[in-house]
Amino acid sequence: MPSKLRPSVPTLPSGTVTFLFTDIEGSTRLWETQREAMTAALARHDALLRQCIESHGGHIFKTAGDAFCAAFATAASAIEAALAAQRLLRTERWPEQAPIRARMALHTGAAEIRGGDYFGGPLNQVARLLAAAHGGQTIVSEITHDLCRDRLPSGAALKSLGQHRLKDLARRETVFQLCHADLPLAFPPLKTLLAPIDADTPSIAVLPFVNMSRDEENEYFADGLAEELLNVLSKIRGLRVASRTSAFSFKGTKVDIPTVAQKLNVATVLEGSVRKAGNRVRVTAQLIQVATDSHLWSETYDRDLEDIFAVQDDIAQSVVKELRSALLGEKPDGSVSAVVKAEVLAAAKGRGDNAKAYPLYLQGLFFADRITRGDLAKGIEYFRQAVELDPGFALAWAALSRAHLIEAGYSWAPLNEGFGRSRTAAERAIELEPDLAEGYVALGLVQMNYDWDWQAADASFRRALELAPGNAEVLRGAATLAGSIGRHEEAVALARRAVVFDPLSMSAQRSLGAQCLRAGLLDEAEAVVKKTIEFHPQGGLLHCWLGRVHLAQGRIEDARAAFEAEVIEYFRLQGQALAEHAQGRPEKSDAALRGLIDKYAQDSAYQVAEVYAYRGEADLGFEWLERAYAQRDPGLSGIKSNALLRSLHGDPRWQPFLEKMGLST
Repeated sequence: MPSKLRPSVPTLPSGTVTFLFTDIEGSTRLWETQREAMTAALARHDALLRQCIESHGGHIFKTAGDAFCAAFATAASAIEAALAAQRLLRTERWPEQAPIRARMALHTGAAEIRGGDYFGGPLNQVARLLAAAHGGQTIVSEITHDLCRDRLPSGAALKSLGQHRLKDLARRETVFQLCHADLPLAFPPLKTLLAPIDADTPSIAVLPFVNMSRDEENEYFADGLAEELLNVLSKIRGLRVASRTSAFSFKGTKVDIPTVAQKLNVATVLEGSVRKAGNRVRVTAQLIQVATDSHLWSETYDRDLEDIFAVQDDIAQSVVKELRSALLGEKPDGSVSAVVKAEVLAAAKGRGDNAKAYPLYLQGLFFADRITRGDLAKGIEYFRQAVELDPGFALAWAALSRAHLIEAGYSWAPLNEGFGRSRTAAERAIELEPDLAEGYVALGLVQMNYDWDWQAADASFRRALELAPGNAEVLRGAATLAGSIGRHEEAVALARRAVVFDPLSMSAQRSLGAQCLRAGLLDEAEAVVKKTIEFHPQGGLLHCWLGRVHLAQGRIEDARAAFEAEVIEYFRLQGQALAEHAQGRPEKSDAALRGLIDKYAQDSAYQVAEVYAYRGEADLGFEWLERAYAQRDPGLSGIKSNALLRSLHGDPRWQPFLEKMGLST
């Protein structure tokens, strides 16, 4: 929508001015999917903003769609207007289909006035601040904070969010959040963490190391060594590292290095081999620059097993130095080496120092990654042995937590026991190493899927993102949480970022498809899921999600075909019940639903509730939702944005159920 400029008036503040910019989070999606509700909501939103800005001495000099740009003579009056506006917007009863969450940003500086509009650097800076904020959040620049910190409205405070580098601005500066008891306090990390990835960022894939040992059972050691190197490198700022799932998909294949690099979109590849015999180990590693097909660095290490940590650190430091030298032109002098050493040591936190516990940990990773019931049990046992030998091994505690989480999620252990053990191990990992991203991810998944403690889960994922913004597992977990509590724009952005780091991962692509569906981005959801099915035709839940996309598109026959191709039986039966109902065949829908209940009632209460709700049978829908609640069904975490449950939204039982889930706001 074109901008509307107010005519030049003599009362526009000049000199040093505080600017307030606002817009509505997710407005594009709301206009596309809820135009009628959005039209009514926007008129009320505009009236409230004008009232608050003008009553506090502000001058609205530009509007564009749902965005407002206002100028104030003092920082204190701008803060007062922003606080008043956010409080009114929060208490307003918006249409359920178009909840309005405005984000706001304030910055102070000298700008030029021409033709009733402002120009200059301060406007760029406040626009960058606004782009980093979330709906319902008001963020304030450092200079504005300094000008008004002693003149804040009653009950207001400015909380530091740390230093951030905003797009196109040269230096990092401290950013503050406007806080008040009437406003939400917890928000995801500022979107500076999701700024576009620079095309010049050094990128690397760590391929599985080849096991050269005579004993094939030592394969776990070769895989684990490569995986741990990958994990350390992924925590180094300024590197883009292809995630394990994608990089390890080439294990055992004869795909050449240029093809691997093209599929993973990386400029360099680290490969190597491991020969382990008794207490001795030989590790060979080489870093290849794909464009020139040349070796940037290579080394062979013959060491005792007790020295394996030193070998890992040396490889990681050498890789980081060579990447920065070859791709960024940094000269590898002594000061650079010291910085890199410190970065690698910080990234390697949590691994313990017991050389006998370490192989047990690697064996645990090897078996747990297979995700079969028997192999997962083996992995859990190896992790337990590792922490018994080395109780301070934080990474092993985090891995044990994730294994118990999977065990509970697949119903291979009672939910309360599995999630309880997972929480205990995650908390122990964080206690041992407060800066361990893996611990916060594991804890966040428990808090989200079992505790339904959304605020705590949000804090855990926020901390994990701060520690490891390039970790695809962290990004997927944060995306799922954001989607669960209705922050769909953020959820899609996080899921897209996970795919950048893990392009060949079925889980990452499936997660993106699910978040696009929840956000109403049906064309993107369809394209993502179809592409993933091409590479993983037997992937679980893929055909189910495609069927749900087609249901939302009104393509019922395509939905039925997709559901029938689903490999997980209870999702296939559920999909058939949905599609047959949509096609007006109640007897066949009933038959599929009976099959689902007869075989899987204990594990699929939420899926049964979805069918009844989609069919408009509210009483049975709520009955099965209550069963799912009693069973602590993890599927309930997605209830707020589930289109299959839409028929229940007008029922008087809906809001109380959301309140019980902690999802009413």
